[in-house]
Amino acid sequence: MERVYPVAFHALKTYDPAVGELEGRRVGGVGRYGKFLGVEAEGLHLVMHLARAGWVRWHDELPEGPPKGGKGPLALRVRMAGGGGFDVTEAGTQKHLAVYVVRDPQQVPGIARLGPDPLDAGFTEEVFAGLLRGERRQVKGVLRDQSVIAGIGNAYSDEILHAAKMSPFKLAAAMTPDEVARLHEVLGTTLADAVERSRGLPLRDLKAEKKSGLRVHGRRGEPCPVCGDTIREVSYRDSSLQYCPTCQTGGKPLADRRMSRLLK
Repeated sequence: MERVYPVAFHALKTYDPAVGELEGRRVGGVGRYGKFLGVEAEGLHLVMHLARAGWVRWHDELPEGPPKGGKGPLALRVRMAGGGGFDVTEAGTQKHLAVYVVRDPQQVPGIARLGPDPLDAGFTEEVFAGLLRGERRQVKGVLRDQSVIAGIGNAYSDEILHAAKMSPFKLAAAMTPDEVARLHEVLGTTLADAVERSRGLPLRDLKAEKKSGLRVHGRRGEPCPVCGDTIREVSYRDSSLQYCPTCQTGGKPLADRRMSRLLK
């Protein structure tokens, strides 16, 4: 890394090692830890959590001078030897992007508490069953809990449960062995298919590809591609889930908790 420019200081969550210590180090590899991205450079790691609106954009050529500050989306710029490099940006007014410089990725609190990666070869049905054993929460919440399983968010938890024909409100501890086996299988295939569809696509096409590949998430009011029933939604304070009543809940709509509170 030739130069590292922190632009949005609120995104920087560590101060020792300093960001400037990355400069002059050769990049040795790039990795993923759940929803975190990491760049290793001769003993230091630049770790990023992009939250909902963050992006990493590679440029074959970047300006030589430091970027201008202000209220724009740019949070961090890394210029490599030769002129190329990448920008880390975050759109919108809610700023949740997080950047860390550490000697070991496990020093990042969010990584230290991560559960197993569902795309890892060691994530067997037996391991999955062990994670669910005694778990008294609804299965939707369990799938999204990064300390249980790393990397599954709101969108793909909806997709996994739809593919498994399972209610998001089902208690994880009440699942039968057959249900655990089915959920484990579709969890792996759903995520693997999503990764494969995105492989090699240019940045400008990634959002459209993700949306086109989703069958229920973000499709409230549309027909289910499996049975034709209308996709429904349950809203929370800062998020929502989508599901198909026919495929997942025996035809029974789930109570929308936000609307229920308004009607009280």
